[in-house]
Amino acid sequence: MVEVQKKDRETSEGLIRRFSRQLQQSGVLPRARKLRFRLKKKTRRQLREEAMYKEKVRNEVEKMKKMGIFDEEKLKDIKKKISTKQ
Repeated sequence: MVEVQKKDRETSEGLIRRFSRQLQQSGVLPRARKLRFRLKKKTRRQLREEAMYKEKVRNEVEKMKKMGIFDEEKLKDIKKKISTKQ
């Protein structure tokens, strides 16, 4: 944390300039920019649930294809149906 206190007879511009310089030297800003878009790793439970969901969708799509009634609208319906069950 960078903290700057105003000195006697110091202008606001001087204070801001001093704060900016200390902020750059501390390395806080580059570190924050670097970590801004970092994604957290998924937990084992999340990975397992995702895999089970994909498997269910795949099985339903295969069933529909065998019956000859599969199209993109059906895929949306399948995903909607499976996600509401969970």
